[in-house]
Amino acid sequence: MSALTARRGLRETPPPGDGPANDDSLQPRSLLRFITCGSVDDGKSTLIGRILFETGAVFDDQLGALQRDSRKFGTQGASLDLALLVDGLSAEREQGITIDVAYRYFATPRRAFIVADTPGHEQYTRNMATGASTADLAIILVDARLGLLPQTRRHSFIVSLVGVRHVVVAVNKMDLVGYDRAVFERIAADYRQAAAGLGFADITVVPLSARDGDNVASPSPAMGWYDGPPLLAHLENVVVEAPARAHRGAVLPVQWVNRPDSEFRGYAGNLAHGELTVGDRVAILPSGRTTTVARILTPAGEARHAQAGQALTVTLADEVDVSRGDLIVHADDAPPLSRSLSARLLWTAETAMEPGRRYQLKLASTQCGAVIGGLHHRIDVASYAEVPAATLAMNDIGAVTLDLDQPVGALPYAESLVLGGFILIDPVSRETVAFGFVGESREARRIASQATPRGAAATLRARLAASLGEPGTLRRSERAGQFAGHLTGTVLLAGLVLAWTENLAAAALVAGADLVLRPLAVIAGRSLGGRVWRRRLATRGAPEENLLGDGI
Repeated sequence: MSALTARRGLRETPPPGDGPANDDSLQPRSLLRFITCGSVDDGKSTLIGRILFETGAVFDDQLGALQRDSRKFGTQGASLDLALLVDGLSAEREQGITIDVAYRYFATPRRAFIVADTPGHEQYTRNMATGASTADLAIILVDARLGLLPQTRRHSFIVSLVGVRHVVVAVNKMDLVGYDRAVFERIAADYRQAAAGLGFADITVVPLSARDGDNVASPSPAMGWYDGPPLLAHLENVVVEAPARAHRGAVLPVQWVNRPDSEFRGYAGNLAHGELTVGDRVAILPSGRTTTVARILTPAGEARHAQAGQALTVTLADEVDVSRGDLIVHADDAPPLSRSLSARLLWTAETAMEPGRRYQLKLASTQCGAVIGGLHHRIDVASYAEVPAATLAMNDIGAVTLDLDQPVGALPYAESLVLGGFILIDPVSRETVAFGFVGESREARRIASQATPRGAAATLRARLAASLGEPGTLRRSERAGQFAGHLTGTVLLAGLVLAWTENLAAAALVAGADLVLRPLAVIAGRSLGGRVWRRRLATRGAPEENLLGDGI
């Protein structure tokens, strides 16, 4: 047993099955959700396996299975391969990599933990982003021999993107560099410099060896120069505060219309924000109809009051049209409706993004059609700089504008995880092609710009940008092409009139009329076509949702 817990006999640890994780009388003070991420082969699964062992979360039967699996799949020679405690898929064991997200629970006398072991392979970045979306803290592993790698930087940006603000950089495999302090300090300095603009509240850097247990649960004599706490002690004591969300009003995304008989109609979902009380005046979005809350039903029975996070069903005082995907919100504090969203995308599909193509957007319980109207820039993961791009390839991150086929209640991701996070779905293959994070809406920018005094030139530039599209977007390119084609057609028409009539005034009059009337005809035709398209889409919307089988 001692050979397992510390190769060099540095300390003793509780035997498997006898640690605090298995003490039924223990009452942890708080729960911390965290992930391990970083590049492939940096030792993420080994670190989690070591933590599970050190906290006594490995039972006797698991230890026996681990010994057998280590002989068959292990990569540590005659020693136990602790990574096999979390790498359970046969493909993971055969290749020695993590593919899926593995969740494990353990506890110490100070705290309870849920850890997500996420894959480091670039092909499975989408799985890493899924694990990070529910985390309070991220442990980003770095191989001491290799330093920061592109996937280290990509994972750091994704962690920042999903709102994680507490980061631990675990410089692993220090035993393979002779526990060199200079190597550790160089990596720590490089990471702090690289992550300076990512908005992390705190960055803690810990040198360790996950395989041997150095600085995991106890200080390591081999690294006496390190005066910080070991990793587990830091996890036990770190203070993670819930981010302040700007939106306070009640928001209930309707997931299911509950109508068991003709006497009852309720609207079920999870209360995403705020509080609801019987008698509150609420609005239904996107229709805007108002009514009041008649009853609130929870799994524990009928209640007069509900708070954010609760699953509930509400009934309304009036007969109003409410469907799955609608929002029930406080009438005096409703999120804005928008047909256009500015957002950042993490592209996860193997096929590249196609600007101008129609995708399906799913935000909370709302689904609607979305067209990528413009790609503003792509993030260079090596420098986090914004660079021009024509498309996004797999695992690229970029800023886009989405044009929606119906108004959607959305908030910036910084204000609401529920109304700010979405996915894009390929309407043909039903594959999730991107994770999205709502930024500031066009409407919000317009209102802010109108509230700020500015000169005539600035006002003219803003109106041109609104009608022609932002510089560098697909809309601006389309408008420029349309204008060039229109101008060419006008010149040719004027030339024909001049050749036929030999009257310069008549040719000029025809050219002026064409410049004015043709755009009006195009606008009228586009408006009519849009109405027909939306009406046909609405008639197909209800059966399409049922075919998906989404349920509640």
